Amino acid sequence: MRSRKSLPPEQASLPWHPPGLVAGVDEAGRGPLAGPVVAAAVILDDLHPIAGLADSKKLTAARREALFDEIRAKALCCSIAEASVEEIDRLNILQATLLAMRRAVLGLRLKPKMVLVDGNRLPTLDMPAEAIVKGDALVPAISAASILAKVHRDRWCVQVDAQYPQYGFSGHKGYGTAMHMAALREHGACIHHRHSFAPVARVLA
Repeated sequence: MRSRKSLPPEQASLPWHPPGLVAGVDEAGRGPLAGPVVAAAVILDDLHPIAGLADSKKLTAARREALFDEIRAKALCCSIAEASVEEIDRLNILQATLLAMRRAVLGLRLKPKMVLVDGNRLPTLDMPAEAIVKGDALVPAISAASILAKVHRDRWCVQVDAQYPQYGFSGHKGYGTAMHMAALREHGACIHHRHSFAPVARVLA
C-alpha cells in the first residue's frame, strides 16, 4: 500500500463557505522574462462536472488544450485577463499579478459569492475571498482557472514566436533558459521583455 505522501492531492470540499456561486482564480506567467501575466477566473457548473481537473503544470499540453475547450463549454462562466509588460515593469510582478486576478474576477458574467485564489495573496475584491496554498491541486474551480491561464499564456508565446523567432518563445515560454539568455545577449530585448526583471536588465546594461 502506498504511503499517504505518495497519493495525489484530493479535491477539497469547502462546506464552511456561504452558499452561492464560488469562483476559482489562478495565474500563469509570473516567472518568465517576457510577456503579460495572465489570470483566469472560473465558476464551475455542478450539473456539468469536468473529469480530470488538476494543477495545469501536472498535465500534458494536449490534455490542457482539451480541458481548455471543455471548461469553456461547461463552466457557468469564465474570464481570462492580463496585466501587460508595461504594468509589470511599473507595478512589480506581484502587484501586476493581483491586478490581472482582479480583472479576471470582474470579467465574470456572474458575480460570485466567494472567490478562492491559488497561493497566499489576494487581489482587492468587493466579495469574500480566501487564498489557498496549492489550491490548483485541491479545488476544482482553481484547477480549471490554472488550465485556462496556462493555455492562454502558452498560445501567446506561440504567436510571439512567429513574430520574433530568434528568441524561441514557443519552446521556453519566456522562461530564462540557457537558449533564451543566449538569444537575449545576441539580439537584445524585444518589446515583450520585462525590463524590470534582473536577467533582462543585466543584458541591457
